[in-house]
Amino acid sequence: MKKIGIIYGMETTFPPALVDRINSWQIDGVVAEHIKIGGVRMAEPSGYRVIIDRISHDIPFYRAYLKNTVLNGTIVINNPFWWGADDKFFNYALASKIGVAVPRTVVLPHHKHPPGTTDLSMRNLIYPLNWEEVMEYIGFPAFLKPYSGGGWKSVYKVHSPEELFTAYDDSGDLCMTLQQGIEFTEYFRCYVVGQKAVHIMQYDPRRPHAHRYVLDGPPVDPRLLQRVHDDALTLCRALGYDLNTVEFAVQDGIPYAIDFLNPAPDADFNSVGPVNFEWIVNEVGKLAVEKALSDEDPAREMRWASFLRG
Repeated sequence: MKKIGIIYGMETTFPPALVDRINSWQIDGVVAEHIKIGGVRMAEPSGYRVIIDRISHDIPFYRAYLKNTVLNGTIVINNPFWWGADDKFFNYALASKIGVAVPRTVVLPHHKHPPGTTDLSMRNLIYPLNWEEVMEYIGFPAFLKPYSGGGWKSVYKVHSPEELFTAYDDSGDLCMTLQQGIEFTEYFRCYVVGQKAVHIMQYDPRRPHAHRYVLDGPPVDPRLLQRVHDDALTLCRALGYDLNTVEFAVQDGIPYAIDFLNPAPDADFNSVGPVNFEWIVNEVGKLAVEKALSDEDPAREMRWASFLRG
């Protein structure tokens, strides 16, 4: 029996819908279930052929469990080694190397020393930082946001040096990036599943969270949608993600990739709506079954360099 498991946290709609959908197909030799985990013995197989990970980025115990399962032949969506190697600043740099438009971005030193460090730990830093050079490169408006994070947490839109310094003072010991602000006329959020299926959703991050998925948007130029589709695939293939969302802000007809480190993307029925929910449940279910029945080696070697070489 090929078992598909899902590991998750506070979600209440996507995980049960996914398990029920896979089991409703009644595929011979395949079953889906909610995982229960106790103490994990090293190097011991999990019993699952595929695990869909929705929570290990927040729970180190689950991340350790998933790495152990990969070692023993389980395919994890998304691969915990691949996922754990990324941050948003690296992803912007990678995107710029593979031809996807991204805003100008600078990573900044921590405003406050991280726990367990002192002034001596920072002896390689230039001090004071050349803020004039940074601001000239980025311009205003700009966004100050964590170099790796999500959920719009600790994100500041700044319009002047004074606003930037106030926000930077407030960032504490987080590592932050300063990014060119894109004054967008259109915005898209794209589900990408299996590095091949793309679902483009009109989206407006300026709206309240429950109303950000736009249902009454105007028609969109097909050529723009095609570029968004192609760039979303290019990014997810380069990053090695089998499940991701990619966000694009469009300025002067150019879709700039704004956020594409979302390997456990929002899939809640109440926020994404029934049409988008149906799509993501169905596509992730199909991907999980496909991988369960494949002979894929979860420990296969992956290298970003292969994408940089084209």
